[in-house]
Amino acid sequence: MLSTVPTVLADVRYFEPWWIQILKGIVIFAVGLQLVPIVLLAERKLLGRFQQRYGPNRVGPFGAIQPLADILKLLTKEQFRPRTSIGWLFALAPIVSIITAVAAFAIIPFGNTVDIFGTRVGLYGVDVSIGPLYLFAFGAVAFYGIMLGGWASGSKYSFLGAMRAAAQLISYEVSQGLALIGVVMTAGTLSLTGIVEAQQGMWYIVPQAVGFIVFLVASFAETNRAPFDLVEADAELVGGYNTEYGGGRFASYFFAEYLNVLVVSGVVTTVFLGGWLLPFGIDPPTWVDPFVVLAKMSIFVLFFIWVRATLPRLRYDQLMSLGWKILLPLATLNALVTAILVVVTH
Repeated sequence: MLSTVPTVLADVRYFEPWWIQILKGIVIFAVGLQLVPIVLLAERKLLGRFQQRYGPNRVGPFGAIQPLADILKLLTKEQFRPRTSIGWLFALAPIVSIITAVAAFAIIPFGNTVDIFGTRVGLYGVDVSIGPLYLFAFGAVAFYGIMLGGWASGSKYSFLGAMRAAAQLISYEVSQGLALIGVVMTAGTLSLTGIVEAQQGMWYIVPQAVGFIVFLVASFAETNRAPFDLVEADAELVGGYNTEYGGGRFASYFFAEYLNVLVVSGVVTTVFLGGWLLPFGIDPPTWVDPFVVLAKMSIFVLFFIWVRATLPRLRYDQLMSLGWKILLPLATLNALVTAILVVVTH
């Protein structure tokens, strides 16, 4: 006999009006567009201090308008491409990189939900029930932006740079994904807001210290940052996959790379540092939550810059050995031990 009781297929919780979703999409892109120049300025200023030289100090007060001048310079340059390139793919590749970076940024929660004029609004772009899977799905698509850029350029140097990028990204994405499995098993949810709420008693950087280190190191390789910036190793590959790019298209790749640094900093903040939660059980007003997340993200952004100024670039064989022989076994062992502890304690 068939049951007449309705079956719950999914926990949808609540939905936001279409106009709020559109506004949030605009805000997310605008916030990313504003944060990237700030990170650029901070990096150039700090690198100047680290290297005992002046940073930008001419354009605007204390050089504060230097990133805007750089962006305007690139956007106003003439667009060009090699005769051997594939035109529409050459133009599409940086667009793919930007779209995937913004889509990944949309999943970073800057707080829980708030009531605005009687409407419940989440302080995030989207809170999907498969948070890390969503993140890695768009990370996999971003890989095609780099591959297309190198292949469609019609240049051997660019293609070699794209192939090197493919090997690096695939290698470190495995360790990066495994490092998050321990967090997911401990929290019992794939929702990033749920993972934050699960850290009320203790941030996961304590029980998941190994996963945190593996994820952070792998993130340097995933974002093409020093000492893993072999994707753009100008000494060996002229300029890597973006050798033939200039003007606005080069700026698009540049924007996507720095936005990915912000995405990684946001993910680390969310899954290991309690997101918008403060230590010692301090419960501030909801409007403070985004500032708490931004403050924690800034710590990791500054750490990225510090490492760039400190460590030399690895050789390619060292890069691969670290990923497959050290990080992958550590991430696997961490996931196995976490699974055993979760089963025993429950």
